[in-house]
Amino acid sequence: MLAITVMLLNRDRISARELADKFEVSIRTVYRDIEAINMAGIPIISYSGSSGGFGIMENYKIDRQLLTLNDMLAMLTALKGINTSLEDKKLDSAIEKISSLVPKEKSEEMKLHFEKMVIDILPWGYVDKHKDKLKSIQNAIANNFLVNIEYSSLKGERIERTIEPMTLILKGYSWYLFAFCRKRNDYRFFRVSRIKTLKILEQKFKRREESYTSYNIDDNPAAKTANLVLKFSSKIRVKVEDYFNEERIEVLKNGDILVRVSFPEDEWVYSFILSYGEYVEVLEPPHIKKIIQEKAKKILQKYI
Repeated sequence: MLAITVMLLNRDRISARELADKFEVSIRTVYRDIEAINMAGIPIISYSGSSGGFGIMENYKIDRQLLTLNDMLAMLTALKGINTSLEDKKLDSAIEKISSLVPKEKSEEMKLHFEKMVIDILPWGYVDKHKDKLKSIQNAIANNFLVNIEYSSLKGERIERTIEPMTLILKGYSWYLFAFCRKRNDYRFFRVSRIKTLKILEQKFKRREESYTSYNIDDNPAAKTANLVLKFSSKIRVKVEDYFNEERIEVLKNGDILVRVSFPEDEWVYSFILSYGEYVEVLEPPHIKKIIQEKAKKILQKYI
C-alpha cells in the first residue's frame, strides 16, 4: 500500500489494471488497498472513463524540506546507475519514492539533470547475463538461507560448495559474493560469473559477525604476489594513464612508460599483460617474462 501511495504521488493518474500488473495482484485486491489507503487519511480520487484511474487530490502535500532538489537528484542518479545491473524492484520502489518528492514544477529540471549526468556501471555493448542469479543471491542473503553452488575455478575445475552468503560486492563491472565456505571453514570471495549453478537450500544459518572489509577480493591463499615492472610504448600512453594511478607511472626520456605494480600472480595477470600485445615488455620479474615469452610463442604457432 505504501508503494501504491508513492506511485500515486509521482503520477497524475494510474489505472487499477496497471497497479494490479505492477504488484502481481488481482484488481479486486487493488480496490481493497485503495480503500484502506483512503481510510488512512490519504485522499485518493477515482476517475471514470477510458482515461480513468486513481489519483491523489491535488492539494495533498508531503513535506520535502528534509531534502533539497540537489540531494534528491544525486540520490536518483546513483540509484538509477546501480539498477542498470540489478533491475531490483526494491530499488525501483526507492527511485519512485524519491521521484515523488520532486516538486512538479521542477520536473523539467529533473529531466535535464538526467541528460547532463548518467551513471551506467556496465561498459558499452555489455549484456548482463547474471541478473536472475544476483536476485537469488540477494534473497538468500536477506533470509539467511544456505546456498549450494557449483563453481568454476581459474584452472577450469568444477567445485561444489555449500556456503553462507553474506555480501554482494560490485567491483568494476564484476559482481562478487563474499561468503563463509563450510568445506574450507573460512571466508571466500566467489566471482558471480563463475557460479555455474546455484541452489538456495531450505536450511538457514546464523549470520557471522565478520565483514568483507577485513578481506581483499584479490586475496588468494594459493597465489603469490608478483611485483611487476612493465615498459609500455609511448603509442599507448593514454591507455596506460587511463588504467594505472599516476604514482605508479614513470615517463622515460624517449616517451616510453615504466609502470611498477603488484598483482596476485595467476592466469589473469598473464592475460592482462598479453592484452597490450606488442606495446608492453615485462622487465621484472624474470620468471613472468619467461612465461609471457612461452605464451607468445604458442600464440604465434597458431598463425604459422
